[in-house]
Amino acid sequence: MTLFHGSTNKVSEPVISFGRTSLDFGQGFYLTDLKEQAISWAKRQADARKAPPVLNIYEFEKESAVTEFRYLHFKAYDRDWLHFIVDSRNGLEPWKDYDIIEGGVADDRVIDSVNLYSIGLMSEETALHNLSMHQPNNQICILNQTVIEKYMKFIECIKL
Repeated sequence: MTLFHGSTNKVSEPVISFGRTSLDFGQGFYLTDLKEQAISWAKRQADARKAPPVLNIYEFEKESAVTEFRYLHFKAYDRDWLHFIVDSRNGLEPWKDYDIIEGGVADDRVIDSVNLYSIGLMSEETALHNLSMHQPNNQICILNQTVIEKYMKFIECIKL
């Protein structure tokens, strides 16, 4: 499967330890199978860093990787996803038991509901109702360096 990573840098040899721990799925290397999502992220990074955006492209042997390694897949913005994101952003590290996590991004469309629920200003029921109004995009976080080394191959980096 082809995966994309939007950035301002060529990333031919991804290293999971460069990621922050309080992100959606923890400290790892984030990719997507949605090219436009990666391009959008690269452009946001470029604006913030005052650097040109690039699109890194990889081939990932997902089926082999998810069979061999600990894999978690959130298919919807549901209760499990909500609790996982809130716990992760609160530093509880629910991602520590996994090597690969896939699911929706807590982006501008849904982050207000996540944050309001997290601080107790929105009920779980209301947050889940709000989340259900959105179709999840997709991110894949690789949390184990061996997964990258064994099942992911850098293809190219394209200047946008």
